[in-house]
Amino acid sequence: MVYLIIFLISCAMYTFSTISGGGGALSLVPVLNFYLTPQVVAPILNLGNFIGRPFRIFLFWKYIEWKVSLVFVPAAVIGAYLGVYYYVNIDLTWLKLVIALFLLSTVFQYWFGKKKNTFNMKLWYFFPLGLVIAFVSSMVGAMGPVLNPFYLNYGITKERMIATKAANAFLVGIVQIGTYLFFDALKGDMWYMGLCVGGGYIVGTLVGKKLLKGMKITFFNNIVIGVMLVSGVVMIVQFFQSTL
Repeated sequence: MVYLIIFLISCAMYTFSTISGGGGALSLVPVLNFYLTPQVVAPILNLGNFIGRPFRIFLFWKYIEWKVSLVFVPAAVIGAYLGVYYYVNIDLTWLKLVIALFLLSTVFQYWFGKKKNTFNMKLWYFFPLGLVIAFVSSMVGAMGPVLNPFYLNYGITKERMIATKAANAFLVGIVQIGTYLFFDALKGDMWYMGLCVGGGYIVGTLVGKKLLKGMKITFFNNIVIGVMLVSGVVMIVQFFQSTL
C-alpha cells in the first residue's frame, strides 16, 4: 500500500512539475519523510528521477539547449561526487534553510512575476552553477526550482527549460547513482521506492506534456515563480521540523 501511495502521489507531483519547471521531487520530500527516515530520502528521490528522466528527454528531445549542457554538466559531475561523499559523512541540514531563503528571494526579485529578468545571465555562469547545484542536490535530493531563475534570465522557458534541465540532470544522475552505490547509500527497499517514484515521474511527464502544449509563456513563468515561493516555504518548514 505504501508503494502504491508513493506512486500515485509521484504521478501528481511530476505532472505539476512538468508544467511548472520543476518542484516534483521537492514536493515528494515530506511524503517520503512521513513513511521513511530522512536519511534515505535523497538517494530514493535521485534514483526515481534517474529512472524517469530518459522518458522526459525522449518526449522533449528537440527542445534541449545543448550549449548549456556542455557548460553545466562537466562541473556538475564533480559536484555530484562531492555531494554524495558529504551526504554519507556530514550532516548539512542547514543547507535547506539557505536554499529556502534563496527561493523566496527570487520571488521578490521578480516582483511576483511583474519583472521579466532580474540579472544578466551569461552562458559561462552555468559552469559554477552546475558544481553547486549538483553538490547540494546529492545531499538534499531536490533542487529543481533553484535552477529556474537562472534559466529564465538566460531566456530559456517552457519546453526548452523542461528538456534542458532533464538532460543535464540525467547525465549528472549517472554519477550520483554510481557514487551512492560506491558508498553503499542505496540498498534494499530503497530500490523499490525509487522505482515507484520513477514510474510516477514517467506518467506525470506524459500527462504534463499534454497540459503544457499551448500554454502561454507568461503564464508558465508565473507558475514557475509561484512554485519557487511554495518550495521555499516548504523547505523552511522542513528545516525547523528537523532541528527542533
